[in-house]
Amino acid sequence: IKDVKVENVNQQRGEKSIFKGKKPPQIIRKENLEALQRPVLLHLIHGKVKEFYSYQNEPPAIQNLKRGLASLFQMQLSSGTTNEVDISGDCKVTYQAHQDKVTKIKALDSCTIERSGFTTRNQVLGVTSKATSVTTYKIEDSFVVAVLAEEIHALRLNFLQTIAGKIVSKQKLELKTTEAGPRLKSGKQVAAIIKAVDSKYTAIPIVGQVFQSECKGCSSLSQHWQSVRKHLQPDNLSKTEAVRSFLTFIQHLRTAKKEEILQILKAENKDILPQLVDAVTSAQTPDSLDAILDFLDFKSDSNIILQERFLYACGFASHPDEELLRALISKFKGSFGSNDIRESVMIIIGALVRKLCQNEGCKLKAVVDAKKLILGGLERAEKKEDTMMYLLALKNARLPEGIPLLLKYAEAAEGPISHLAVTTLQRYDAPFITDEVKKTMNRIYHQTRKVHEKTVRTTAAAVILNNNPSYMEVKNILLSIGELPKEMNKYMLSIVQDILRFEMPASKMVRRVLKEMVAHNYDRFSKSGSSSAYTGYIERGPHSASTYSLDILYSGSGILRRSNLNIFQYVGKTPLHAIQVVIEAQGLEALIAATPDEGEENLDSYAGLSPLLFDVQLRPVTFFNGYSDLMSKMLSASSDPISVVKGLILLIDHSQELQLQSGLKANMEVQGGLAIDISGSMEFSLWYRESKTRVKNRVTVVITGDITVDSSFVKAGLEISAETEAGLEFISTVQFSQYPFLVCLQMDRDGIPYRQLETKYERLSTGRGYVSRKRKEILVAGSEFPLHQENSEMCKVVFAPEPESSSSGWF
Repeated sequence: IKDVKVENVNQQRGEKSIFKGKKPPQIIRKENLEALQRPVLLHLIHGKVKEFYSYQNEPPAIQNLKRGLASLFQMQLSSGTTNEVDISGDCKVTYQAHQDKVTKIKALDSCTIERSGFTTRNQVLGVTSKATSVTTYKIEDSFVVAVLAEEIHALRLNFLQTIAGKIVSKQKLELKTTEAGPRLKSGKQVAAIIKAVDSKYTAIPIVGQVFQSECKGCSSLSQHWQSVRKHLQPDNLSKTEAVRSFLTFIQHLRTAKKEEILQILKAENKDILPQLVDAVTSAQTPDSLDAILDFLDFKSDSNIILQERFLYACGFASHPDEELLRALISKFKGSFGSNDIRESVMIIIGALVRKLCQNEGCKLKAVVDAKKLILGGLERAEKKEDTMMYLLALKNARLPEGIPLLLKYAEAAEGPISHLAVTTLQRYDAPFITDEVKKTMNRIYHQTRKVHEKTVRTTAAAVILNNNPSYMEVKNILLSIGELPKEMNKYMLSIVQDILRFEMPASKMVRRVLKEMVAHNYDRFSKSGSSSAYTGYIERGPHSASTYSLDILYSGSGILRRSNLNIFQYVGKTPLHAIQVVIEAQGLEALIAATPDEGEENLDSYAGLSPLLFDVQLRPVTFFNGYSDLMSKMLSASSDPISVVKGLILLIDHSQELQLQSGLKANMEVQGGLAIDISGSMEFSLWYRESKTRVKNRVTVVITGDITVDSSFVKAGLEISAETEAGLEFISTVQFSQYPFLVCLQMDRDGIPYRQLETKYERLSTGRGYVSRKRKEILVAGSEFPLHQENSEMCKVVFAPEPESSSSGWF
């Protein structure tokens, strides 16, 4: 390699070129240039590289450039598919031979090469990457006169396709002159001949080697923490700078040692520790896991918030490993200072089992142990609390072998356990909802064997209707409307109408059944009541959509029985259950001297909230449990909402290190984080005979994408970031002083500011650089969402003084 030049691909850069006025030794550095100009020797057999000879201690980045050149000499003149080892690894290649050229297509996704990387397996939150490599050999008179190689790597975020980038790497060889070379050397062994040429030559792998660029001026972990610490104060968490600082700190944590991390954890105050625990857990390295496990004491009840934040971050882990699951199993078998934390550990074990199984890790020993722990615990549980805990774990794990147990609890257990078992079945994919499952759900809904609570029956109906219901199943459900308790009649009618209006999969079968007059008549479809179900779109685009659904079931006396708010994100037909907030209440009829509905005469007074976030069920929160607890909280509690989930979450996490055929190194990274605060409250006034439930969601999201190409002496990159803040609030108010009682439903989304920044840069190792930036800002107006299918008058201000932008209606 002689007459080395380094030029900018973009000739329009002109005076702004980072190479302007610099000679190759200044750009590449003298020792690198000497190594680059030192020859390499190839041992070729039938056009394939058998050995690659170079000096042993040359810089890996320079050796990779030579490997990239050497790989071009590997070819064959006949068509066919084979495996070749070159700089990209052991790859499957296909040759297409023509009269004047040979085309080599390398399947880059088949290449076996050791490179670090991980990705989020969830299709909605994941990325799509494509890679192609085509090399064309031009042939004249049996001589190769030119070689043209082009390799392309493209990446995009699935649900936000403006986060995208592409790397194009090209190589070009042309035959310029032909002249006599060195005289032929003969010998019995190649190694002896190589040694005779130069004893410093040694055979090294042609597969590209990993190298790290020198980091000048990089801050230590503690220095970086001090620079971002102020942004992670509790009062700043609603700002995008907090999430951006969270993401950059995770990158620093991933290269840190256990001792460095522990030192920061031990030195922090209690206000900022929860955010620090979020970041350390989200780093997902062996050192960060060891540090956080050493720091937290599960036998103590003095730091429950930190333990809960650690467990939630484990549940949302983007690429959990077996070691994390093994650590939680070990903790579960130990002692706890708080029973709530014990429950959360088991629930998160279920979430990790699900994620590891999705990543083909179902046969890992820790996963097998966790399955036995969940199923065995559920089978042997004696306390109601333990049964609920194992059911919640199974709700996350969704083990097919757990279905028989779920059916047993669904049909035979008492109300809350039966309801949880059915909602767990509701989370299973359609192939697991077999005829046997649907038979059990039909028996529960139609109360063939025993009387069930309304919440259990309606959830059983939902399982049937959402999983390819048969003609007779739909007909029997429709015929039951009119024979049910008053509010349940209205609820089931709303469910059917919502299926038809939103064109859900069951809508075709429902329409078939409705052609029968016995199922479709005025008497059945004119039932009054306040319970409702409604599904709508938050956003809808060509590639993705997000939907909301709200269903509310009341008791016959007008007291809320269940409120279920769901938000789904879709990419194509693939869903992500982003948020579910279920508020349940029971046994409150005695407060207003009302008669309980059938099957609910002996229920204890209870109200609570069950959250599900990004496909992970979290530990439910109890507002009150028992009549005495209710009365004490009614007298002493304020109307302030209870925080259900609060923290920083690493939601998107993709890192990919690429070995380009040209010899350059490339990296593709996408991270997405959010600060989230979900709170809920339930107010109850005997004086005004009114109840109110409120669910408030507030999120701040930052997504960053970084694509770099690195040669060790020059680096180029593209950084793309998007950020937004959003709020969604749902309020349900019921006035039950008369029947039919008045219900006001309101749901409002704040205006959403959206900002996207694109930065392109080139930088020499000596420090000189070029940067260009583009910025786009838009404001998405606040939205009002319909919550009921019927026309209704607006809520009277005296009952619901809410912002003007909210959607509301008394009916």
